[in-house]
Amino acid sequence: MIILGIDPGYATLGYGVIRSEKGRHTAVAYGTIETPKGERFPARLKVAAEQMEILIEKYKPDAIAVEELFFSTNQKTVILVAEVRGVILLVSERSNARLYEYTPLQIKQALTGYGRAEKKQMQEMVKLFLGLSKIPKPDDAADALAVAITHAQTNTALGDFRA
Repeated sequence: MIILGIDPGYATLGYGVIRSEKGRHTAVAYGTIETPKGERFPARLKVAAEQMEILIEKYKPDAIAVEELFFSTNQKTVILVAEVRGVILLVSERSNARLYEYTPLQIKQALTGYGRAEKKQMQEMVKLFLGLSKIPKPDDAADALAVAITHAQTNTALGDFRA
């Protein structure tokens, strides 16, 4: 099963693609989508949508896992990220992949067993789960890989190997 994990953001959007087979996970690709700073926000949304379409076409994921929003005191930022998430969800829904969403708490619990795990601990677990020699960079990509691993772990635990 190929899983595309997404860590939404309006300036930097993290993505991580993993292959999950029989409880073993390997990294296929990871990185970020950068939207052009200084552009109008609708143009940035367009870039995010186009780049998501390219990722889906290139990797043909069986499942797309997206991190849900968490509460933020910065209302402007949370609204912008919510709008990007809307674009991500729309593009994902139009693909042939099944779409899943996970909260930050679910992601931390799936990787560490503890819902309040620190970022460094999460990054170490991503490295461990994927058998990598170092922590994936940038942080947005590592976070997206964590989302993909969460999906693999959750569906394995439920016995849903189809994704």
